[in-house]
Amino acid sequence: MSDPNQKSFPVTWDQFHRDSRALAWRLAPLGPFDAVVAIARGGLVPAAIVARELNIRTVETVSVKSYDHQNKGGIKVLKEISQPVLDLAKSGAKVLIVDDLVDTGATARVVRDMLPGAHFATVYAKPKGNEMVDTFITEVSQDTWIFFPWDLDVAYVAPISGGTD
Repeated sequence: MSDPNQKSFPVTWDQFHRDSRALAWRLAPLGPFDAVVAIARGGLVPAAIVARELNIRTVETVSVKSYDHQNKGGIKVLKEISQPVLDLAKSGAKVLIVDDLVDTGATARVVRDMLPGAHFATVYAKPKGNEMVDTFITEVSQDTWIFFPWDLDVAYVAPISGGTD
């Protein structure tokens, strides 16, 4: 986050859990889903929560790298979706794709191409990418960097006024 004009949105574990459960609530009427595909790594936690809440027992991952820490880079598929889940989708089963965030939509586009009929859901969405997802909970501005719980540590923060306490 080198741009001083970029906004910061820190998300705690409690908030992320609540937002992931809210995603499950929003998805529930659209099911039942036969499988969930988590986009690793960010989608692992919300996919696990959604799978639990919606009683989805077939849980798969796809690993797509599109960021190098905070610098956007090219898209690289590190782990493909397993053939049994692809076959399940081709047979007409309802497959759900879950990620933590859609930013520009580049990762979403790659995964959507793998599972064109799947329902794509994210916890957070930015304007450039939200057209790539079917369901999301919270939209944040494009210039906002979301700090997920696994990115954070508890530390002292100085008062806004600049005082020491």
